Amino acid sequence: MAKEYSRTQRIGDQMQRELAELIRREVKDPRVGLVTITAVDVSRDLGHAKVFITVMSPDDADTVPQTVKALNSAASFLRLHLGRSMQLRSVPQLHFHFDESVSRGVHLSALIERAVAEDRLHKDDEQPDTKE
Repeated sequence: MAKEYSRTQRIGDQMQRELAELIRREVKDPRVGLVTITAVDVSRDLGHAKVFITVMSPDDADTVPQTVKALNSAASFLRLHLGRSMQLRSVPQLHFHFDESVSRGVHLSALIERAVAEDRLHKDDEQPDTKE
């Protein structure tokens, strides 16, 4: 029977907390603004880790690719600091990816709200006045 909370998940959760602090405190690259780490997916052999991020910035099309590029170039620096703070035999290689699920969720919520508002308008138009 498989464990409900595996070692790779625990390592991923700890890496998420440590990386959030390291990026906030240690990364001085001006291309890296307000970054939120949404998830860390660690491979079973602990060789690689996909780090999913969102960027809190105005809707500038160049901000996200520049931030991901800056974080991928700082990956070895972050890996070194992770090795010092976490007690692992080997620290996984870090690969940063933009997490589109948050922006997709906001878009879907807006679509649902618009559909509900239009439905209310049509429902109000269909009901005749009963005050006679």
